[in-house]
Amino acid sequence: MSKNIALQQLNNFLADDQLNKSELLALIELAINIKQNPADYSQVLAGKSVAMIFEKPSLRTHVSFDMGISKLGGHALYLGQQNGKLGERERVSDYAKNLSCFADAIVARVFSHDSIQGLAEHASVPVINALCDVYHPCQALADFVTLSETYPDLSQVKLAYVGDGNNVSNSLMIMAAILGVDFTLISPEGHEAQADIVEKTKELAQESGCQLTLTNDINAIGKQDVIYTDTWISMGDEDSSKKAEILAKFAPYQVNHDLMEKAQATMVLHCQPAHLEEEITTKLFDSELSKVFQQAENRMWAQNAVLVALFSK
Repeated sequence: MSKNIALQQLNNFLADDQLNKSELLALIELAINIKQNPADYSQVLAGKSVAMIFEKPSLRTHVSFDMGISKLGGHALYLGQQNGKLGERERVSDYAKNLSCFADAIVARVFSHDSIQGLAEHASVPVINALCDVYHPCQALADFVTLSETYPDLSQVKLAYVGDGNNVSNSLMIMAAILGVDFTLISPEGHEAQADIVEKTKELAQESGCQLTLTNDINAIGKQDVIYTDTWISMGDEDSSKKAEILAKFAPYQVNHDLMEKAQATMVLHCQPAHLEEEITTKLFDSELSKVFQQAENRMWAQNAVLVALFSK
């Protein structure tokens, strides 16, 4: 197992903009290598235990981390919602310090980025952001692993995200800007990405030389290689009184075969769970253009790359 120089300073994995291009490319390369040669990494976490904090329900994140840690020879402990929201039952700092007494790393899927920052500040072990309200770096890393398996030169890829400006699109466009990938974000009015993330991405795009396009006009999608979408209804809002209003507002932004043809796109991605016939049609989700299950599998390999990098210094 080779040790990549670019990853030697990786202490936590909290947000996409904390890594530079060489570090991200190294993680992508490492993820693909682990996927192709899992036996070579089967003892990286031997004797190590990882505490997994989950404030929010999960399928792919929980399973991919749990089984991925096992494939690296480690032990994962799931800490679910029975402990309540971080900071309520006990301080985040106390939570971090206590877990650091027992665990060798902390994975956290939480409501607030403040919780992630608090854990990282007070823990004496590495912290991995498995989702918060601002970022979803593990998802974005897996997405670019998936893209690199089809497009060896990521700088030639044109990627469009269609839908709600959220934590997934935040991480996706930040990582795209760092890697030099042309990125288009198309969202309904009032559902754009948050301003500070946009400004940060613009600066990163200027540095890398890629093109960043932000628009409310679905007809301005232009030529794309890949179209990405996510649910229009945030987790916990499924029964909201505003659901019908949101669905009506987002209806023109559905990703379907017509939109794929209009953009000349040859791949569709979705981080799941998918609300079929809302943000994406069943026909497209189940088609050969869809790489959603390859994308889901790559969550495990991408996260394992992060864990290997953290424990291979």
